[in-house]
Amino acid sequence: MLRGFPDFAKFTSFWTCQRLSGAILAFGVLVRLVQYFANRSLWADEAVLALNLIDRSYAELFQPLDYNQAAPIGFLLVEKFFLEVLGNNEYVLRLFPFLCAIASLFCFYELAKSVLVRQAVPIALALFVSLNYLVYYAAEVKQYSTDVAVAVGLCWAMLPLLQLKFGLRNILLYMGVGAIAVWLSHPAIFVLAALGTIAFFRAIKTRSIPTILPVVEVGIVWLLSFGGFYIASLSAIGDNADLVDSWGKGFMPSPWALGWLFDRLVKFFDRPLGFPENFIGDIALAVCAIGYFSFWKRNREGFSIVLLPVGFTLLASYLKKYPFRDRLLLFLTPFFILAIAEGASYFWRMTRNHRVKWITAIAIGLILVPSLASTAYLLVQPQQREEIKPTIEYVKKHQQPGDLLYIFQRGEYQFKYYAPKYGYSEGDYIIGVDDLEDGEEVSPEEWRRYQQDFDRLRGNSRVWMLFSHTDGAKEEEKMVLDYLDRIGQKIDSLESFGAFVYLYDFSL
Repeated sequence: MLRGFPDFAKFTSFWTCQRLSGAILAFGVLVRLVQYFANRSLWADEAVLALNLIDRSYAELFQPLDYNQAAPIGFLLVEKFFLEVLGNNEYVLRLFPFLCAIASLFCFYELAKSVLVRQAVPIALALFVSLNYLVYYAAEVKQYSTDVAVAVGLCWAMLPLLQLKFGLRNILLYMGVGAIAVWLSHPAIFVLAALGTIAFFRAIKTRSIPTILPVVEVGIVWLLSFGGFYIASLSAIGDNADLVDSWGKGFMPSPWALGWLFDRLVKFFDRPLGFPENFIGDIALAVCAIGYFSFWKRNREGFSIVLLPVGFTLLASYLKKYPFRDRLLLFLTPFFILAIAEGASYFWRMTRNHRVKWITAIAIGLILVPSLASTAYLLVQPQQREEIKPTIEYVKKHQQPGDLLYIFQRGEYQFKYYAPKYGYSEGDYIIGVDDLEDGEEVSPEEWRRYQQDFDRLRGNSRVWMLFSHTDGAKEEEKMVLDYLDRIGQKIDSLESFGAFVYLYDFSL
């Protein structure tokens, strides 16, 4: 051993991979518990989905959702059941995504142990428990943490299928788990397609009909279930022009669009994987590529598991059926994390020089430490988004008879979710005029509409102006506030994280 360098073998013998993995799992559970119990306000996207759940019956959830929302039927039914049984509040709305996030930790651990070498498991687990978006969506009223849980749960549950282990009980399990999964998660079909392809080609190699037939039967059940789900839900989503337009940039223009593909992968490492678009993201991307190479050399089954779900998602993107972008790809993050861990361990295993091992350790540290540190900070300061609750509470406490309450239109759905909880009903507040361009540059026509709407408030001595969900429309926000300051006088205010309320006198 070189002087001045620690003995890595002693370190790893003391901190066994199993002990270290257990500590990482405990940390992952703890940080998600803290996020969940922080009970932040529902932000705009959560609020519109919550309103769909509250206002609809079970049967009506099978119809296209309002407010340009889309979610798997199974996810919606579970959410509705929890609301009916446990009541309507943020904890209940976020309970199923939270439980899925916790389950995904343990499923990922089991999957990592199955496809990675022992030393790579803690690296993969450390990334999985700490990457920002995986933590964030653990406490979000959306289906994305469910997508992750379904993806890793399917891969772990179907490992015996990939090993061609049959028997009536196993076959029924494969059929049932896959058939249910497509109703809980839109991208589950890509993972099932990957797993079915691996199992089918392995069965073909045996040239045994008794081996091939069960795989085909399982695949048929999956396809029938997906067909029913497509008819019940997905076909209507494809007819929503606004949703399809919003997904446009995520569709692969052609199979040969290598520039587009590289750009999408770079963006993927930023969001949803969570690496910054700088040298750390470049290191992670390079290590990931090496990980795929290592999987190809060492474990062809593992290579197929981490590659094929990505391939089928890209195929769906090319067919204009599923956008390859942002949070819709959160379910793919476990596969890239496995490749990164494999790449890091490959460097470590192939290196004999102690100094080079140190360089490898620094590279691994650059990938792991920032996300672990930022996630550890969440134990002290949980994530916030658009804290509208304190502003409504402040208005309710200080509102006087005759006061007007005006809700700037970008916070409409958040306020409508919370209004009954604070004793407000229709007629107690004014919803502002619609934003014609949804946060883009303010057009003359849009600004004229705003001015007319605000001018109707003139002559009132106390008007509460409540704003939320304006982060993506700073130009619009500035123009509005400047105009309000010109036509009135601000006499009270409360600013919260991502939301604020001002009391104006417009009688001057």
